[in-house]
Amino acid sequence: MVMRSMSVGMLCALMGMGCGGDDEGQPQSCSVAAQTGCAAPQVCEEVEGAEPACFEPVTLRGRVYDSLDDKAIAGARVLARDPSDAVISRVAITGADGTYELVVPARRDASGAPVEANITLRADAQTYETFPKAPRVALPIDLSTAAGKPPAIESAATEISLLPLSDSEGLGSISGVVHADQPGGTLLVAGGATGAADLDGSYTIYNVAAGDVTVKGYAADLALDTASATVSAGKETTSVDLHATGDATAVVSGKVEIVNAPGGSATSVILVVADTFDEATARGETPRGLRQGNITGDFSIAGVPDGDYVVLAAFEDDALVRDPDTSIGGTEIVRITVSGQDLPVAESFKVTGALAVVSPGASTMEEVSGTPTFVFEDDSSEDLYEVRLFDALGAKIWEDLEVPRVSGSENVSVEYDGPALIPGMIYQFRTTSKKDGTPISQTEDLKGVFVYR
Repeated sequence: MVMRSMSVGMLCALMGMGCGGDDEGQPQSCSVAAQTGCAAPQVCEEVEGAEPACFEPVTLRGRVYDSLDDKAIAGARVLARDPSDAVISRVAITGADGTYELVVPARRDASGAPVEANITLRADAQTYETFPKAPRVALPIDLSTAAGKPPAIESAATEISLLPLSDSEGLGSISGVVHADQPGGTLLVAGGATGAADLDGSYTIYNVAAGDVTVKGYAADLALDTASATVSAGKETTSVDLHATGDATAVVSGKVEIVNAPGGSATSVILVVADTFDEATARGETPRGLRQGNITGDFSIAGVPDGDYVVLAAFEDDALVRDPDTSIGGTEIVRITVSGQDLPVAESFKVTGALAVVSPGASTMEEVSGTPTFVFEDDSSEDLYEVRLFDALGAKIWEDLEVPRVSGSENVSVEYDGPALIPGMIYQFRTTSKKDGTPISQTEDLKGVFVYR
């Protein structure tokens, strides 16, 4: 049997859709890129095995609120990103009650239903920590779960709690436009603070320290000029525009060695903008497109703009971590400077098997009350463990650096005995195993996260 792709007209007729038509009532084709050919409020979407067609849009509905007192946050910027952190939606601004509605593109099947595809959300607001930021992670949202007419998603993953900054005195904001062919998702950095460009290039960077700063933009294949801004506390510095100067063509290449890792066989490598890198959590902001996944050895990331970067591997939950054994080669944090030329990373770097987290935060961000107990997999070759607790702002809250090894048990349990935890605050525990005073493994970057109630 021969299968043929349905035309826009056939698809519209089958679904009873109001696709745009010409004077004779014939359906028109629509353009996903230009979003033309559909009568509002419909949007042009890709269709599996067929031409693009007009559909009622998928809308995410949620609320942005203060994680400590549950109060609504008005004026927050919310946008959707694909798994590579590329922005795929326009920016939604929260109302006085903290609510937002965000239209997101969704590929459809032959029946018009959204197909399975995971996206995440980013949210920014003045005097609040950007979400997500280590150790907090954004929960994936599966677009195929959209329900109703028009289709919508409203769930725990669309509810965003922001952490107030511990000190917001002396902070202002910067806004402007990235002038380029495809500016959406460009990462903007000013004094360590970041923002993401809307699909039309407009951006806002919140929580920039007052004074003179340089604004830089990063995205794969895109070279931009820089801009200067003078920021005043409590005020917005406007019209700070960046302009494309050509294509970024540099290639960063190197090699990852996976050692002593029976539970993991492949990892990913990302380039983190050095100005955003946090030493305590070994995390930072990755520009759109500067990532390569499924790496078992050699890696190559193309289209890298000029700038200073930190090269990180084993970033996702892949049962692997950067090898913490600094007594051997290839275990230091790799820092590079790209300046227009291809850059081979001189030394390979190692990743190793991770210590599995049992609870809390083995697979999701759990709620914890009372006195937490941290449980993780025993490392059979260790002498002792170091256990540390961090809050969502990256501050170390507590540590026990002499947790004894266990015998006859698959897991190690450590009861927290530090200062009182704050209800509503996000925390992460991290464990390192050591032998002869040298770290040999640790828990994964994205595990061990919980919210205290």
